[in-house]
Amino acid sequence: MRCLKGVACAAALLLPVMAGAASNASAASNASAASNAGAVSDDVVRIAVINDRSGPYSDFNGEGSVVAARLAIADFGPAVLGHPIDLISGDHQNKPDVGIGLARRWMDTDGVDMMVDFGNSAVSLAVQDLTQGKRVAIHVASASDALFGAKCSPTGFLWNYDTTAIANAIGKSAVEAGGESWYFITADYAFGHAMEKQLTTVIEKAGGKVLGHVRHPVGNTDFSSFLLQAQASGAKMVAVLNAGEDTTNTIKQAAEFGLVDAGQKLAGTTFYILNVHGLGLEAAQGLQVVTPFYWDRNDASREFTRRWREAMNTDRAPTHPQAGVYSAVLAYLRAIEAAGTDEAMAVSARMKQLPVDDFYGENSRIREDGRLMKDMFLVEVKSPADSTGPWDYYKVLAQMPADEIIRPMSEGGCPFVGKAAAAGS
Repeated sequence: MRCLKGVACAAALLLPVMAGAASNASAASNASAASNAGAVSDDVVRIAVINDRSGPYSDFNGEGSVVAARLAIADFGPAVLGHPIDLISGDHQNKPDVGIGLARRWMDTDGVDMMVDFGNSAVSLAVQDLTQGKRVAIHVASASDALFGAKCSPTGFLWNYDTTAIANAIGKSAVEAGGESWYFITADYAFGHAMEKQLTTVIEKAGGKVLGHVRHPVGNTDFSSFLLQAQASGAKMVAVLNAGEDTTNTIKQAAEFGLVDAGQKLAGTTFYILNVHGLGLEAAQGLQVVTPFYWDRNDASREFTRRWREAMNTDRAPTHPQAGVYSAVLAYLRAIEAAGTDEAMAVSARMKQLPVDDFYGENSRIREDGRLMKDMFLVEVKSPADSTGPWDYYKVLAQMPADEIIRPMSEGGCPFVGKAAAAGS
């Protein structure tokens, strides 16, 4: 396996050398493979997982996403169009300049064809601008709706939930249930800002009001001053607009300050099953969140979880971005096979024509703006009494159709999407 300088090599799956064929059919097959071989750049399809591998979001993405990508490659086969599939990974450290530097080196020196995961919207937006039209970028753990809106790319895709979908799913239902006044505790980067904007629009449209907000740096540990401001606002709903350990720390410290006991309710936006595990069911019970994947929802999700746990040597459950990386990598490889090339524009066009049908996508489709149209699930954290075993944390309340919660293309402002296509979304 060839490892690239400064990059962690997660896997290199090599095509076995086959003996020469004796029959005309075998000769024809070999000729076809040779023809396909010329359509792959550098004689290898190289996929790079880019995410937080050492910081506050590393447990939510990190090595778990690399393992998920490796499983997808194994399920697809050892090669595509007669060429090996190489998987590498890198740490963007939640810094756009580091992410850009990594992506540029991968493009200019290391021959990377596709980048996947991200987990930081500022990094995603910066890299998408760099790669558009040249490399495929699939954003699984980044949620800014600008990625398929004003900052869209013909070779960019968003695979998970996004700020608009979260706002539509959480904000409207909460206002209708009596939570008309809101205060935001927001991570100070692209995702948090977008989440504020989208949630404000939904809340005000539903008849509610945002009383104020406070912003904190990513990786913050002390939320006391922010929580005191939220408490003093008198808002009925306190929205936690951050992710990873920041979310866990915010909710845990909110319980210590007695926000919920005093009558305020917390709304989780970007929430992971690891947050529940870190908080414990006693603290997290009753919290309603949106998720595109739950490990214990059906037989297919449980089988992926079994394989992922075995590969990770862990008993914990995979997060929804980790499951999404599997789906994204598999869809990408299928599109290369269908397109007969790994050229970014051709592969992206094929991805938008093919269905995404796996345990994560379940007969989903990809729009012209790169948005995976996948249903989401409204789930509620179980009480300790209702949980029947380890990681039995969610009760699925509803399946929310993609068309009802994801922003229409006509409202997104993606510059390369034609008016006719947008109107039909």
